[in-house]
Order: sequence, then structure tokens, then C-alpha cells
Amino acid sequence: MTAPARARFSGGKQWGSVGMGTVVAPNAVAAVSEARQWDRLMALARIGAFAGADGSPGVNRPCLTPLDREARRLLIGWGQAIGLAASVDPLGNLFLRREGTERGLAPVLAGSHMDSQPAGGRFDGIWGVVAALEAVQALHEAGQRTRRPIEIVAWTNEEGGRFAPGCMGSMAYAGFKPAGSWDAVTDGDGIRFGDALREHLRLEADLPRRPLGVVEGPAPHAYVEAHIEQGPVLEREGLDIGIVTGIQGSRWFLVELTGESAHAGTAPVSLRRDAVQDMVRAITALNALMEDPTDVLRFTVARIEVAPNSSNSVAETVRFTIDFRHPDKAVLLQRGDAIDATIRAAVRNCDVTVTERFHALPVEFAPEVTEAVARAAAAQGLGARRMPSGAFHDAQFMVPLCPTGMIFVPSRRGISHNPAEYSSPEQLARGARVLAQVLWELASG
Repeated sequence: MTAPARARFSGGKQWGSVGMGTVVAPNAVAAVSEARQWDRLMALARIGAFAGADGSPGVNRPCLTPLDREARRLLIGWGQAIGLAASVDPLGNLFLRREGTERGLAPVLAGSHMDSQPAGGRFDGIWGVVAALEAVQALHEAGQRTRRPIEIVAWTNEEGGRFAPGCMGSMAYAGFKPAGSWDAVTDGDGIRFGDALREHLRLEADLPRRPLGVVEGPAPHAYVEAHIEQGPVLEREGLDIGIVTGIQGSRWFLVELTGESAHAGTAPVSLRRDAVQDMVRAITALNALMEDPTDVLRFTVARIEVAPNSSNSVAETVRFTIDFRHPDKAVLLQRGDAIDATIRAAVRNCDVTVTERFHALPVEFAPEVTEAVARAAAAQGLGARRMPSGAFHDAQFMVPLCPTGMIFVPSRRGISHNPAEYSSPEQLARGARVLAQVLWELASG
């Protein structure tokens, strides 16, 4: 916290005004503990810990695994110690509730996710959950009650690292997809998502079951998600807080090419149905389709599976993924819709199957939340800027339900989905203080 900001929090007031219309809840902001938040993050980082290639401390905590449950139970214990009530919905989304002073009002939600990428870092997603707990605990310790309840939420399977696509929990909560849409999706070991979810809920039988979001219950009053930036902008500009204005759209595809295996030394090239060669043709054509001189478009082929995967056999089948993103809806739709035809026109010898696995249009966040974040950053004397999110988050699916927004903090060199991912204790504490003020404002209104 800067010296000017500390001065504003002195004097024992419950609230005050600073500058042009900024509002600050000094006791709650001052009660945010940098050390406590960091200690909790490091405790959770030990669950699924591994060392990256350069020795960086990474995390591999797939959703709906014993490691995921261990992390959730640790969070539940911290919440229950300050009187928060835990519950779980049919998708395994976990909630910790602090009651408001007026019964029946819609809650303000804050959180993120607890699962990681297979070779992930210690901060992606999980900090948003820990920051929400820290903000609520700060309100509790400052004795500041809010009219509305505040619920900390840990969404199920945001990453999509074990079961694709990601954001299953928030999509089901929002009614974006029916709850059973992904039951048949399997992980690398052939385990079905539906079976893993049922086992998880069986082991969480001690928690009260709640309705599934807006599908079976009312909409929340607002949703706020804190996250590391996963980009270099804030660090490069020496800023403390990103006021996130929206999220670009994303479309994910799975492409399957089926040819015929043959002996690499005897089969004439002209007669082969080589799936790898057709994959190369397809990706070359896709690169041309996705060419963008402005460098705004994001097109990625990141996962490739080849069978029989033998060094002296012609490939019979290839499966590869496409991750396509753009902030402009028209571009996202036009070029995304052209992917299937582009691949079929490029492939010479193989059968083609293209499956779209995820489709989310660009969203803009509500002024009610973005302005609350801006006010909190200004009141605390923090450097901030407005910026979009290139990565998708659970917040994307909350936009149709309620005023939604996000808070970014700097991440070193913009590295994420990597053991080298890092944000400092001070940076994370600043974000938690802004979140505490935003939650106080939204839940008091």
C-alpha cells in the first residue's frame, strides 16, 4: 500500500470519500493481510506441486481429482473458521457464503477456479478464489456488514486441462449449456466427466446441495473475478491494477484426419493416404485463412496426436486442436465458420471430421463493476488502466446474468500456464484490497 493510501485509511472511519467521487472502506481495505493471503496461496500450491524444467515451482491439479478435493477442503476450512457456510451445486461448483443484513437479497459473487493446467503455475485462477476469501475476511475482521450476502465461488473445470472444454461449471450455472452436456467427455485415461463428477459429489456429501445457478434459482446481483493478467501490459507500464473492460471471443475445434497406415520403406508416396501430410496441408491453409496484419487475431494449433506414431510407418490418423480468438464478433464468426471448408479443400487423401467443442462470443463488462474497480483503485492511490482480456474466464458466462467485471494484477513477463508464472505478494495484496472495496460497494447497494 502506498503511503498516501495508508494515510487515507487512518482515523477509524467506517467509510470515507477521496477525490472526485471515489469512495473507500478504510477499515476493510486495511484489514487485508498480505502475509495471510500469500501463505494460503503457497499452501494451496503444495497440492499438486512439481518442479518445472527450469526448477520453477509448478502446479498440476486437475479438476475432480483427489488433489482438487484436497484444495477445496482446505478452502472450506478457512471459510468455516470465520463463519462462512459452504455448499455445492450439481456441477460441483463450490460456494462459501457470508450473510447480509437483509434477508432475501441477491448475493454478490466473487471467485475463480482451483484447477490448473497440466504444467501450470501457482496463481492462475486460484488467486481469484483466495483473494475473494481474503476480501471477505477483511470485511469480517473490520466489522463491516453488507446489505447483500457475498458468496465466494470456486468454479468447476475452468481450465479444460483434464476435460475439454473449459468453463463447464460456469456455463452450466449460467444456462449456457445443459448440465449434462459434457457427461460423455473423457480424459486421457478414458474416465468420463459425468462419472468423475458423480464420484466427487459422493465424496462431498457432507456439504449442503444447492440449486444449479439461474437454471434452478435466481440470478446474482453482481459477479467480480480477480485474476493475474497473463500478459505483460501492466508490468511494462508500471501499473498496479487492470480494469478489465471485456473478454475476446473464443472458438475451439477438434480436427480428425483418417487415412491408412503403410510401410514407410515400401509404400509409394503417390499411393499413400498419409494423415500427417494432409495435416500439414490443412494447417498451411488455415494459416492463410487466419492471416492478420494487425496481429489482433489469435490462432493456435497446440495439441497433435498421431497414430500409430511409429517412426517407420505412414500415419493412419491425426487429431489436432484449433484455438481461435478475436475481440470482433464478425471476424470470429466469419473466419471460424470457414475453418471446416478450408480444411476440406486442402486435404487430398484423408477423411475429415471437424468438431467445434467451444464457442463463446466476445463480451463487454458492465459499467457498474468496471467503475467500482476504477473508484477503488483511485481511492487507494493505485495506478490503473482499462484493458480487455485475451484469455477467457468464467466471468464471460456471467455477463448475461448480472453486472460482471474483472480485476487484473501484473504478472511477471506475462508468463502463464507455466511453472514460471509469478505475481508478487505486494501485487496480489493490492488486488485483494481493490476487490475488498468493490465487494463492499456492490454488496452495500
